[in-house]
Amino acid sequence: MSAWVSWATVLYLLLPITIILPVSLTDQRFLSLPYEALSLQHYARLLTTPAWTDAIGQSALIASASTLVAVVLGTACAIGCWRLSRRSTELVRALMLLPIIIPSIAYAVGLYRYFARLGLLDSFTGVVVAHGVTGIPYVVITVSTALAAFDPRLESAARGMGATLAQTLRWVILPRIMPGIVSGAIFAFIHSWDELVVVLFIASRRVFTLPRKIWDGINENLDPAMAAVAVLLVGMTVLLLLLDLALRRQRAD
Repeated sequence: MSAWVSWATVLYLLLPITIILPVSLTDQRFLSLPYEALSLQHYARLLTTPAWTDAIGQSALIASASTLVAVVLGTACAIGCWRLSRRSTELVRALMLLPIIIPSIAYAVGLYRYFARLGLLDSFTGVVVAHGVTGIPYVVITVSTALAAFDPRLESAARGMGATLAQTLRWVILPRIMPGIVSGAIFAFIHSWDELVVVLFIASRRVFTLPRKIWDGINENLDPAMAAVAVLLVGMTVLLLLLDLALRRQRAD
C-alpha cells in the first residue's frame, strides 16, 4: 500500500512538469496543447530570437562565474572547518547555511540596500556575487560530507614524507574529495541557473537572465516559447542531477 501511495505522490508532483512538453510543441500562437499537429517552431524561435539567446547566454555566464566563486570559497571553508575540528567550526558551518535558510525575499531586500551603496545594482558582478554567496552552502554541505569519509591518516602520511601543506592539499586531499566538490558545483550551478527573486531586485536592464525573461513573458503575454524554455531548463537540470547521481555511485564504489 505504501508503494502505491509513494508512486501516486511522485506522479502527482511530476504531472505539472510533464504537461509542458506537449505545450512546447503546440502549433498555436498561445499557450495550449497542439491542435492540428506537433510543431518545433517555438524551439526554433527560442534559438534564433536575440532576446532569448541573450538571456540564455547571460544566465549561463552568470551561473558559471557564480559556481566558480561558490566552489572556491565553499571548499576552502569546508576544509578549514574540517582541519580545525572545534566547536566553533560547527557555528561557522551553521552560518554558511544562512543564505539558503532565510527567505529569498529577505535576502534580496538586504542585497538591494547593500548593493545600492556599493554601486553593484544591475551589474554582472553584483549578480555573480549574490548567486555565489547563495551557492556556497551547497558546496559546504557536499564537501563536508566528503571530508567526513576522508581518512586523516593519508594526510599524516603525506606530511610525514615531507610534503608541504599545499602539496598535501593538492595531491592528497582534493583528489579524494573531488566528487563532493563536483556535486556542490552542480547544485550551485542549478541554483544560479534557476534563481529569480534576487535578480528581480538587484538587476534591471543590463542584466537580463533567462528566469527573468520568462517572468516578463508571463506578465506581458503567454508566449509558447516559455514552454520550450521550461523544457530546456528541466532537461538541463535532470542531466546535471543524473551526473551528480553517477558521481555519488562512483564515490560509494
